[in-house]
Amino acid sequence: MTEGPYKLPEGWRWVRLGEVCETKMGGTPSTKVAEYWYPPEIVWVTPEDLEKSELNRVVSSRRMISRVGLEKSSAKLFPRGTVLLSTTATIGKVGIAERDVSANQQISGIVCGGDVNREFLAYYLLSLGEDGLKALGGTATATHINQANLRSLRIPLPPLEEQRRIVARIEELMERVREARRLRQQAREDAEQLWQSVLADTFPRPGSDLPNGWHWVRLEEIFEVQQGASMSPKRRAGRNPKPFLRTKNVLWGTVDLSLIDEMDFTDKEIEKLRLQPGDLLVCEGGDVGRTAIWEGQLPLVLYQNHIHRLRAKDAEVEPRFFMYWMQAAYQVFLAYQGAESRTAIPNLSGRRLKNFNAPLPPLSEQRRIVAHLEAVQEKVRALKAAQEETDEELKRLEQAILDKAFRGEL
Repeated sequence: MTEGPYKLPEGWRWVRLGEVCETKMGGTPSTKVAEYWYPPEIVWVTPEDLEKSELNRVVSSRRMISRVGLEKSSAKLFPRGTVLLSTTATIGKVGIAERDVSANQQISGIVCGGDVNREFLAYYLLSLGEDGLKALGGTATATHINQANLRSLRIPLPPLEEQRRIVARIEELMERVREARRLRQQAREDAEQLWQSVLADTFPRPGSDLPNGWHWVRLEEIFEVQQGASMSPKRRAGRNPKPFLRTKNVLWGTVDLSLIDEMDFTDKEIEKLRLQPGDLLVCEGGDVGRTAIWEGQLPLVLYQNHIHRLRAKDAEVEPRFFMYWMQAAYQVFLAYQGAESRTAIPNLSGRRLKNFNAPLPPLSEQRRIVAHLEAVQEKVRALKAAQEETDEELKRLEQAILDKAFRGEL
């Protein structure tokens, strides 16, 4: 009799997976042989086709192989009902094939014997999580589970009818969790829509009449616009590396400093490109137009050529007002979506940016609007933080449901 990590209820027993199921690893046909892939006829599953932390019902995939590819390559056919488990690199994604499928070498297929309900097994694998399954590879950092280790996995096995009852109860409770998660997602979307609505109500539409004391200006009239330095292998190998921002660091309304890159700059470039508090940073590529303000978080930071720096020409300009305006213009009014932004690789040239029209109210009004928007944004952040906390609670609840299920407590 197989010993397990905890005591099971009366009538249950611990077994090795290989005692009650058959396992085999998928395979990847050569991408150089066209007939292995065309015509696309058979679902070919990879870990990317499986969502993490939930039981996937697999009926389709991002890619399909041909019948020739199945017959002449390392690919294998897994019959309908096979439990699919990612066992390489990304470990612990779980699915059940709802049709005959094939899979790549990162997926192991588990065909259950008559004593094992496939949903019961799939949920048990899901309950172990990535860390629990990695332990089969010998360490907590294992990146691969071989077939021998997989077959040695101990699983709790109640009578078949009890397995079915447990699965029904799990799915009943998980549906409630999924409904709560759907409501959380709706709340997140509502919070974002609130912010978009406030931006729409705060700023005038481009080209519209302005309140008294406001007027339309081109950005180059009130800002100095300067593009950053280009990256190169030579700069990477320089002897005087300095931190610099890339477009991935510039988010809407904030600068992400969790990962800062470095490269070489000349003294002249440092003088020209070093950021100052109050500088606006506008992305040329990626999420075109994404704008944030530099608040002096680090003593010396420069920036790459895919970022435009806008520095106010005088004290009558509140940079935060224009940071919010850029978000309204791009995300709400779609005002700056010119031809350059619709190319295969969207970009925002300095010439276009300089000619963008923006509303300019008196400084006191700019500051009042900024204070209003920051107050709203603080409320939105609080809503999102509460939703994220709820998401974590739901994850813990899902795990608690699974833990209880396989101890006979559900």
